[in-house]
Amino acid sequence: MNEHLDTLEPPLLWRHFRTLCNTPRPSVHEAALVARLEQWADARGLAHDRDAFGNLRLCKPASPGHEAAPGVILQGHLDMVAQANADHAHDFTRDPIQTRVGDDGWLRATNTTLGADNGLGVAAALAILEDETLVHGPLEALFTLEEESSMGGALNLAEGWLEGSLLINLDSEDRGEVYIGCAGGADVVVEAQLPTSPLAEDEVTVCLSLTGLRGGHSGMDIHKGLGNANRLLVRVLRALESCEVRLVDYHGGTLRNALPREAFATLAMPADQRETALGRVVSMETELRAELAGVDDGLSLALSPSEGESAEALTAQTSHLLVAALHAAPCGVERMSSEVSGVVETSNNLGVVGLEAGRFHLCALVRSLRDSATADLADRFTALFELIGARVRVENAYPGWTPQPGSDLLERFCRLHRQKMGSDPAVKVIHAGLECGILGGKYPHLEMISFGPLIRGAHSPDERVEIASVAEFWTLLRALVEDLAR
Repeated sequence: MNEHLDTLEPPLLWRHFRTLCNTPRPSVHEAALVARLEQWADARGLAHDRDAFGNLRLCKPASPGHEAAPGVILQGHLDMVAQANADHAHDFTRDPIQTRVGDDGWLRATNTTLGADNGLGVAAALAILEDETLVHGPLEALFTLEEESSMGGALNLAEGWLEGSLLINLDSEDRGEVYIGCAGGADVVVEAQLPTSPLAEDEVTVCLSLTGLRGGHSGMDIHKGLGNANRLLVRVLRALESCEVRLVDYHGGTLRNALPREAFATLAMPADQRETALGRVVSMETELRAELAGVDDGLSLALSPSEGESAEALTAQTSHLLVAALHAAPCGVERMSSEVSGVVETSNNLGVVGLEAGRFHLCALVRSLRDSATADLADRFTALFELIGARVRVENAYPGWTPQPGSDLLERFCRLHRQKMGSDPAVKVIHAGLECGILGGKYPHLEMISFGPLIRGAHSPDERVEIASVAEFWTLLRALVEDLAR
């Protein structure tokens, strides 16, 4: 499948990306890909090993005469975000990604995420290892697991395992830019068993749905004003409280690091309030569409009869308190950086919200360039949801990556970018969870930079990569590896 990828330039890189597209690899399901890469390494005589968590390392000795060059680590993550359009059946654990080349020069997938994040970085590292014309020092390719779901691979990376002193992270998404710092973050998980009561004789159930949002990356797209389905549907629920609604169930978002595109709630309400509620929903759709005009134009709200039968709903008081807490919860940009112009300092994404049979679950992702701000925003969640008797835990915390603007690795990259591309790269700090912060904590001696091709719409079915930028990415990476061998 995806044979057309073999016709793209550079063929060595795209052939490896085709393998990644044809090998299902959502988070926590990377085993088949790991085995396939180990078989590939064996066929080429490359040493490989795994740490206790399962992270994979492939090693290639230096070109003759370059053994004394500093060791270079090419780093990326094997997993991808599994997002499909609601009307498209796709099993990310079994089905390959179906790619297509557009007339506009961009590569996309059909109704799913593409996996360019971080499949192209992995493919580039594999292509470097395979390129027999390349002059290089000692090379390691480090491929981590579960980056998209929890940063688990990096957080559990073995210490004292890696040998190189220079690390090139291949998980950035902008051409003409190089990253030297990133935000840290933490997951905030809220759980509660909330009281319910039977439906009254005059109550009926209806389904409230919010669909059509673009979605996107919860860090890199957080400042763009895109809609968050959980935030918006809770706002609609607030507007319906005068109709005496009670929550039966709620399902919004699928990943804590993706801006939720859809959310659905089943409501119980007095039968004589249905027409009033329907009018309120129509009004709210007009209001929200006006607010999102030009940024996220596809929003659709609908109120329809519920298909199933519900015996119970949250009590009126509990339903009110839960909706109020969700409405008050931090969401979006909390603060812009005062030190790095145009960069978000602190944010939160209400990624996954669920309610079923009184069992409430929320998973949010807090990010910040300041670890103290990450901790503080997570604590605000704790304080808020403890007021309604919920249990809150903060987990999978990872540190930010402190910039090293004077590093030799950065200077070499900037020089090569001027030579190859005719311009200076923009040196940036990213509001996303690159693994560099975690890796730097385990290997403090590492000099690190991050760069990649131009990717847009990551973590959503709109994910796409500009094909021409992949060739530029390859040119820069190859040149940098050769330059570091001198």
